[in-house]
Amino acid sequence: MTITMNPVMRRLAAITALFHLLLVVQIPAANAAMIGTHEVIAEQQHKVDQQQLMAMLDDEQVKEKLVAMGVDREQVESRIASLTPAELAQFNQQLDQAPAGAGVVGIIVLFLVIFIITDMLCATNIFNFVKCINR
Repeated sequence: MTITMNPVMRRLAAITALFHLLLVVQIPAANAAMIGTHEVIAEQQHKVDQQQLMAMLDDEQVKEKLVAMGVDREQVESRIASLTPAELAQFNQQLDQAPAGAGVVGIIVLFLVIFIITDMLCATNIFNFVKCINR
């Protein structure tokens, strides 16, 4: 005994199978990998370094210097947030090696260097004497 399929049902079955195949092909495969301890520690250290620099902005001497230079605190905070982990680590290492009281001067110098570099890259226009290199 043979069962014959209606041509309409055969087309419907073929279309359904095709849609099913297309849906299965589009599902991305899950990709899991182990995260090393070094990566986790580096990420946490970056956050700690940023928080330390932000805390240094609360120092009265730093506030006075920034006001004297005409630099807004929000600009400094955004620059600190944009520093790479390597730059932050290097700067914090320099602060740790500096004698007591020299940290304030180091912070001011760091901010000046950051502002000059961003002025040179045309990201800001804080100092009029710095010429943009992208123009």
